[in-house]
Amino acid sequence: MTLTAVQIRVLGALIEKEIVTPENYPLSLNSLVNACNQRSSRDPVMELVEDEVRQALHGLEDLGLTSTLHDSRVLRFEHNARTVLDLRRDETAVLCLLLLRGAQTPGELRGRSERLYDFDDISAVQATLDRLAARSGNEPGATGPLTMVLPRQPGSREARYTHLFGGTPDVSEPVATATAETTAQRVIRLEAELAALTTTVAELRSRLEGLEVWKQQF
Repeated sequence: MTLTAVQIRVLGALIEKEIVTPENYPLSLNSLVNACNQRSSRDPVMELVEDEVRQALHGLEDLGLTSTLHDSRVLRFEHNARTVLDLRRDETAVLCLLLLRGAQTPGELRGRSERLYDFDDISAVQATLDRLAARSGNEPGATGPLTMVLPRQPGSREARYTHLFGGTPDVSEPVATATAETTAQRVIRLEAELAALTTTVAELRSRLEGLEVWKQQF
């Protein structure tokens, strides 16, 4: 399955709120919009409107990932990700964080997972990521890998992992772009430093010439 950015945010928000605030779950449409648009624990921050969230819910419901409850005056929505994808609690927590905050390292995931799941250490997070990445689409009810490791960024000690709900990312172009940007930034910095040195040298030369004129007068 390939979800849109809005569907990914909606699914992540539903998973988070079920775990963190079960007393307010399932969510009304208004509560879900607010959860999607949170300023904290979201990357990127979004400004979704009700119609966008409603359309995303329709698409997710067609895939069996969400359900609508009609047993009250206010429609409420819940996710079915754990059942449909056959997820464990630790797997659900990791996917929730990746859905809401994008690619992250195992260390970042452990530091941000406290309210979702209590991982013993980073190796436990790593094991969960590896298990999600190794899922086989040939198994009954399986949907194939749900995470993948990204190429390590220059200067980074840990590799980042991403979810695959939006499809397999193109890892070649972003790396090349990042390298080009770094090179361009370096050229700009060197040009600025050269300009500053040129100005300094000109000021020193002017002061020396003024000193020579002063000496000649005396």
